[in-house]
Amino acid sequence: MGRYDGGYCYNARRGHGPMEYTVPEKSRVVDVVVIGAGAAGLMCAHTAGYRGRDVLVVDHANKAGKKILMSGGGRCNFTNMNTTPANFISANPHFCISALKRYTPAMFLELVERHGIDWCEKGPGQLFCQDSSKDILNLLLAECDWAGAEVRLDTEVGQVEHGPGHWRLQVGDAAVECQSLVVATGGLSIPTLGASPFGYRLAEQFGLPVLPVRAALVPFTLHPDDKAWLAPLSGVSCEVAVSCNGQHFREPMLVTHRGLSGPAMLQISAYWQPGDALTVNLLPAHGDLLNTLVAERKQRPAGLPAAWLGQQLPRRLASALVTRHQWDRPFQEMSNTALEHMVSTLQRWSLVPAGTEGYRTAEVTLGGVATDAISSQTFEARDVPGLFFIGEVLDVTGQLGGYNFQWAWASGFCAGQVV
Repeated sequence: MGRYDGGYCYNARRGHGPMEYTVPEKSRVVDVVVIGAGAAGLMCAHTAGYRGRDVLVVDHANKAGKKILMSGGGRCNFTNMNTTPANFISANPHFCISALKRYTPAMFLELVERHGIDWCEKGPGQLFCQDSSKDILNLLLAECDWAGAEVRLDTEVGQVEHGPGHWRLQVGDAAVECQSLVVATGGLSIPTLGASPFGYRLAEQFGLPVLPVRAALVPFTLHPDDKAWLAPLSGVSCEVAVSCNGQHFREPMLVTHRGLSGPAMLQISAYWQPGDALTVNLLPAHGDLLNTLVAERKQRPAGLPAAWLGQQLPRRLASALVTRHQWDRPFQEMSNTALEHMVSTLQRWSLVPAGTEGYRTAEVTLGGVATDAISSQTFEARDVPGLFFIGEVLDVTGQLGGYNFQWAWASGFCAGQVV
């Protein structure tokens, strides 16, 4: 029996005929086993439970929904009302369309309001709990309770076997048989919360392809030269427009002691590849910055760029830029060529990150179980009857802003309708 980081025990055998079992003293038969008590798993569990299915949710963690609890700064950005398929990254961009149509943000919002949870809209379409992420987790656990779905924590999944029409798993110290096995184990992001490659290994064992995975929605680290002048600015934040590989985001950037973070950097990280340059516009509100600077030189010839820039950017950042690029002369002493260089530096800053902070701080995992092997209607593996994959374990990754939770609700709901 193999072991993987995160606590799951795992060993699977694909069967094509009757299986012989050594029946343990404790055994149980249920309709559905859901591996993973996160957003997608709990959504699937109560959806199936309300259909009269006997559902068991199993998780190795000591608490359900740990990622829910820490999300959104503890207030959980539980959906985005502007969700469209274009907000997701996948090798098969059409895969998510069906589920997103069948379970919409409005449907989850109705559930939130039915539970009396206060919410607020922080950004366009981005809905957060007014008080705490615990409200969303309590909602899901209450629904599971009312639907009769059992949630068992601190429980490892061991041997997994497949026979005609049924599955057999070692769950803790008991054997469990089921008709439908749902894998909702998530990705590799934030291993301290129990992230594990269990879902990928299970998919591979039963012949499903798994696409390469990497950390996404993750801060960047810097090369020594860039870190030397940026690290002292840790805590500085400003709105920027960042682009890479044809993708563009205009959101806040945060300088940290390790590198660059904030929504803008997290968003673009999902489209960045090692060695790629980011193009950062530090003054996205200034359409024609050159004309602005020429006009400033004409109106205030003795004015200093530092004073002007300090009104446009956080003062610490402005001061660092002035020192780094020697913009310490009055405007009247700066030629058109010097002003053009200033514009290029401020609005077309080319930066090649050293890398990212990796899974330790990544919000999601890019890649995963290939969707070509999964039905977009039922989330069942096409060639392995009774095996379902939902949520982050699949090769479907949402942008920052509540989209990944909406994918969890939609995929969990759709699978819950058929398991």
